[in-house]
Amino acid sequence: MGNKVVHFEVLGSDGKRLQQFYASLFGWKVDASNPMEYGLVTGEDAGIGGGIARSQGSPMVTVYVEVPDLAAALTQAERLGGNTVMPPMDVPGGPRIAQFADPDGNVIGLTQAGAP
Repeated sequence: MGNKVVHFEVLGSDGKRLQQFYASLFGWKVDASNPMEYGLVTGEDAGIGGGIARSQGSPMVTVYVEVPDLAAALTQAERLGGNTVMPPMDVPGGPRIAQFADPDGNVIGLTQAGAP
């Protein structure tokens, strides 16, 4: 077995705005009550923990999020100020995926729940 992903990080120009965006989009609890205002997202069930904060340099992110309905998630992302980057598609031999850019331009991947 290879190394597991154990943390994700989303960094952008306005950490508080990104924390609110992801909390609203995915129903995450984000706790930024620390001196650095680093928004901690704790893993639930089989999920992993992560962090959302202001970037010291360029915005960056690496994460795929499993959702029950790709189209609904993309619609909600757009309502919250994001943009669809890649509409839902089937990966040959793999899952159904999509991508969107958050308000800072970070590209986030989505995977369809229950897909291979």
